[in-house]
Amino acid sequence: MGGYATGDARYVRWGWLYRSDSLAKLAGEDWERFLGLGIGTVVDLRHPWEIEARGRVPDDASFTYRNLSIEHRPYDQPSLGPEIEVGPFLAERYTEVADDGAAELREALEVIAAADGPVVFHCASGKDRTGLLAALVLILVGVSEADAVEDFALTELATGRLLADWRAAHEGREPRWPGYGRAPAEVMTLFLAALIRRHGSVRDYAANALGVDEALVEALRRRLLTPAGAEPPAGAEPPAGAGAGAGAGGAPGAAVAGGTHTEAAGRA
Repeated sequence: MGGYATGDARYVRWGWLYRSDSLAKLAGEDWERFLGLGIGTVVDLRHPWEIEARGRVPDDASFTYRNLSIEHRPYDQPSLGPEIEVGPFLAERYTEVADDGAAELREALEVIAAADGPVVFHCASGKDRTGLLAALVLILVGVSEADAVEDFALTELATGRLLADWRAAHEGREPRWPGYGRAPAEVMTLFLAALIRRHGSVRDYAANALGVDEALVEALRRRLLTPAGAEPPAGAEPPAGAGAGAGAGGAPGAAVAGGTHTEAAGRA
């Protein structure tokens, strides 16, 4: 995640924060590419039962691993009925996560702010739980809500691969819900609008619901932003096979650390 401008003319630095799908199947060249990113901390946002059933990132001495399950009301997206609208439904689920997972969300922010090296956070598909945390981080450091929505919508580029993974794990069947794997901008737009209606602003939500104070916000800004007055950071080319990202030349976007979107069966 990088290249986005803040309101005070600073920029999100490339190479310090990544969002991803599950890292459980990293192997071979993908594993070597992952290690080459210099990741120092992996934050796994999934339920413990998901990790037990589907595995986690392989152990390595180069990084620490944290499991912070931010979703407290699990649901099965592939089994939803075709009448369910993607935007309103997922926005409501994000609101539940924002309420239920307050303690874990705050801890995730603290981990990101205090990390010594690059951080990657992920869930199963790198879309919903991961997308919520990504938007929260971006907005707290001063990126506009519009850019946070745009960053979220980049995940739509991975929909085809998420569907392919689900089909492969379910003998070629199709998910019942046509919205499975989708990440339209409407989802994040509706979620942020609901958060702002209830709390006044995203910053007020973080302060009042998560207990995020100015010291933590400033720590995130020091960690993730370029110095004031610095030139826009050069673009970062996402790893080959990454599900979403921006090309070189300074274009903002999200480079997906996992690179393969291999774990999309049944969760988002």
